[in-house]
Amino acid sequence: MNNANGFQDESTVEIMAIINLSPDSFYEPSHCSGVDSVLRQALKFREEGANYLDIGAESSRPGAKPIPVNCEIERLLPVVSRLSKEIPDLQISVDTYKPEVARAVLGEGAHIINDITGGSAEMLKVIAQNHARVILMHMQGKPETMQIAPHYDNLITEITDFLSQRVTDAEEAGVDKDKIWIDPGIGFGKTVDQNIKLIAQLDQLKVLKKPILLGASRKSFIGKILDQEVADRLEGSLAVAIMGYLKGANILRVHDVGATQSALTMFSALWKSTLSGEV
Repeated sequence: MNNANGFQDESTVEIMAIINLSPDSFYEPSHCSGVDSVLRQALKFREEGANYLDIGAESSRPGAKPIPVNCEIERLLPVVSRLSKEIPDLQISVDTYKPEVARAVLGEGAHIINDITGGSAEMLKVIAQNHARVILMHMQGKPETMQIAPHYDNLITEITDFLSQRVTDAEEAGVDKDKIWIDPGIGFGKTVDQNIKLIAQLDQLKVLKKPILLGASRKSFIGKILDQEVADRLEGSLAVAIMGYLKGANILRVHDVGATQSALTMFSALWKSTLSGEV
């Protein structure tokens, strides 16, 4: 929500923390190998201010290969079941594009499905039947091939049109219109320059009138700009988070919850003083 000056208060920006159950995760510290490990990390994220926890069991990094449905379910179910019972105030998102997986985790207490493919007809049906929330993301290609020469004639228009159609399809499938979020898919079939442009013009997606999730934490475009490995990309990720915040992101999906909250709180204090004209 923006005030009369167009300023978005940091209290209206929510944080989604990342936990990966896949050993193929691009950022090793986000990987948890067992239920107890996940619970400890989830409690830490909650204390640092996370509103949501996004759990993935299949890597979607560039070049990643899919895993069988049964393997994904086996990794996810014990974790989702324990989290929903022991930390009920932390909303659980599951990162999957497979309807069978979505059906299983929603049955165990997950609240949100984060679908990198934008939601197939069967996936949208499952979400509607379970009265769940969905995150509809844009991706050009598939994780295995998406970074091989991605091309757009008009980046913002094409992504907006894609997400608009996915929103329409979700609503027609019976998904509650107030339970649909959109995600422009930073790093999913985009070059460095395309990612930068997309973040800088993120506010153009407001035309879709859906909450915008921005997931750019520690991604490779930051590393390419700063010439840094993934372990060193915290400062770059915080800069992107603040820019996303200024451009109207409603949810920030991040690896570093405490640092992101601190950066947003500090920037908010400075920015409010700037807008008020105080010296």
